[in-house]
Amino acid sequence: MSIDPSVLKQLLSLQMLQGTDTLTGSGQTNGTGTDFSELLQLLLGDSAAQSSSHKVIPAAELLARGKWSSAYPGNVAVSGQFSSKSAPADYEEPIQAASRRHGVEASLVKAVIEAESGYDSNAVSKAGAKGLMQLMDATGQGLGVANPFDAAQNIEGGTRYLSNLLRKYNGNEAVALAAYNAGPGRVDKLGIRNDADLYAKLGQLPKETQAYVSKVLGYKAQYEA
Repeated sequence: MSIDPSVLKQLLSLQMLQGTDTLTGSGQTNGTGTDFSELLQLLLGDSAAQSSSHKVIPAAELLARGKWSSAYPGNVAVSGQFSSKSAPADYEEPIQAASRRHGVEASLVKAVIEAESGYDSNAVSKAGAKGLMQLMDATGQGLGVANPFDAAQNIEGGTRYLSNLLRKYNGNEAVALAAYNAGPGRVDKLGIRNDADLYAKLGQLPKETQAYVSKVLGYKAQYEA
């Protein structure tokens, strides 16, 4: 089953804001009488029917069913402000080229860059991740990145890595993002293979990763607006 990324982003954000441990077990309400477990059940729907059709449930449908209200705002962010919706001109061409080459939406590449480095090609994290898409040296070298501070190389390597993760997790975007941040080993150890798994085991991932997935999906939505 696949879930609309904007819906997933909002649920992740709300969980972070309300401090629940998981989306399925808190029993807390949003103030309108609908708790997280009820909303999750609605999202997942009849598992047999939806698994056969791979239905994507948009936020508009939830609203029509009376389960999505102003209590679930579409612009919730865990921290900071949304992006300006446009990448610096110097990076637009390599982003588009890498997007086409590896079959990853340009809006997703831009969102990851926004979240990882804020478009600072010289960024270095405390862990040693480098460049626009914050590649570790070993990862970058495995992706053919000789100079992680070269914007075109970094975007090419990061987009290729993101493409690999999307294929690994059968196009489940949120899971691929969780793996990009926390590492596929940690995601695999928890048995997370799709968005439904991510919901069920969200509390077992680092809070940083929970916030990261929400933030990137929020940025992506803004780039597509």
